[in-house]
Amino acid sequence: MSQIQKFHPIWICLGMFLAVTQCQKKAEGQTTDVLLGTVLAYQAATTITCTSDQLNKTQNARIFQTSFESTAEFASFYSVPSPYQSAATHGQSTEQKRTGTYSHKASILTAGPSCLYPQNCNHRGYPTIQLNKLPSGGFKTPVLIEFYVYLDISLPGTADWFSFATYSADPSDLWRRVVLINIDSKNYAYLMHVPLHNQSQHNYQNTALSFPQRQWTKLTTCLDFSPTGGMAKDWMDGTLISTANVSGGCGVLEQAHFGLYASPTLSSGIVFNDDLRIEEVSICP
Repeated sequence: MSQIQKFHPIWICLGMFLAVTQCQKKAEGQTTDVLLGTVLAYQAATTITCTSDQLNKTQNARIFQTSFESTAEFASFYSVPSPYQSAATHGQSTEQKRTGTYSHKASILTAGPSCLYPQNCNHRGYPTIQLNKLPSGGFKTPVLIEFYVYLDISLPGTADWFSFATYSADPSDLWRRVVLINIDSKNYAYLMHVPLHNQSQHNYQNTALSFPQRQWTKLTTCLDFSPTGGMAKDWMDGTLISTANVSGGCGVLEQAHFGLYASPTLSSGIVFNDDLRIEEVSICP
C-alpha cells in the first residue's frame, strides 16, 4: 500500500475539517453583515440630517390651536384610517368634552396584530398635525404645547404602554426623530426617546404622581429641538413630572400627533383629547 493510499482517510478528514471551518467563518461573516446592516438601517430610520432652512428658521410668535370642533381643521394633514387594523377607531365625539361641542375620541376594540421590526403594528387613532404643511412651515423651537386628556385604559402587563403625544423633528412621512410622552404599567407619565431614540434617560422624573383615570387632565410640554442643548419638560396639571436632554433635532417642531398610540397587546381602552395649543416661546419655563 502506498503512503498516499495509507493516509488517504486522514487527508479526507482534514479536508472536511477545513471545509467546515471555512463554512463557519462564512456564516459568522454573514451574521456580522446582517447585524451591521440592521444597525445601519435602524440608525437611518431614527436620525435626520438638518437642512439650512431648519437651522436658519426664526420665531414669529406663531400659534396653532384646536378644540376638534371641525374635521376641516385637519383636512390638509394625514389622518389615520378609521377603523385601523380592524382594532381601533377614532373621530369626533360628544361623549366627553371640556369645551365646545366636540372632542376627539379614540377607542381600542381588540388586540392588534403581531409583527416583527421593521413593521409596526401598534394601535393608532389620530389626525396628525403637520405644521410643516402650513404656509410658514414647522414651528421654531422652543415651543410650549398644552392639551387635555381624558384616559380610560388599563395597562396591567409589562409589555403594555400608551403614548399621549408624539413630537417629530422630521418633516418627512418617516417621522424619524421623535420625542414621546408615555405611560406604562408603572402608571406615571414620562418622556420617551430621550436623549436619543429608544432611550428614556431623565434629568428628573416624578414617579410618585400617578396619572388619573376618567377625568380631564392637562399635559404641558416645553420642547427645544436645538441641535445642541436640546431639552424637554413635561407638567401634569401644573406639576413638573419629567425633564430630559434631547439630541438629534434641527431646531424645528415639524409634526405631532396626540389621540391613540399604544402597544398592540391592549384589547380595550378609550382616550379623549380637547383644547390643544402649540405656541412658539422664547424660553421654556
